[in-house]
Amino acid sequence: MLRAWLHSRFREGCDLDDIIQESFIRVLKAREERALASPKSFLFATARNLAIDSVRHSSVSRTEYLEQNDLCEFEDIGFGVPEIVARNQELEILTKAIQSMPDRCRQVFTLRKVYGMPQREIAKKLNVSRNTVSAQMTTGLRKFTQYMETYCTERDRL
Repeated sequence: MLRAWLHSRFREGCDLDDIIQESFIRVLKAREERALASPKSFLFATARNLAIDSVRHSSVSRTEYLEQNDLCEFEDIGFGVPEIVARNQELEILTKAIQSMPDRCRQVFTLRKVYGMPQREIAKKLNVSRNTVSAQMTTGLRKFTQYMETYCTERDRL
């Protein structure tokens, strides 16, 4: 089921076997540290994140540039309604998780995780120390994890 799900979302730039194996390893390690409320959700989220990292890495390591004509090839690739709905739901959940954070924490988290800004630039932009940025990231990740665990627990109850 995981392989089919990954294949439907990440066709290129991913070695599905490696991603699946690494996902299972991370789930097993996480289970050693704490009980997982929803192991299946954790597995799928882990696999999705690894696949995104793989695609991101392959696109960063690519040195040639796409020409305008090359971009036209991608316009024909359409997603079905279920995929679009699922992605929109995921985006809504992620947005709500980020919005649940305190203001400073949300700023730091967004600059770091969404925009990929280095911590030293965040510190300079927000006029705070690097230690503050690091502490706010730690708090943000903890709040994000708590929100997602609560969301998954509530969803599983339904």
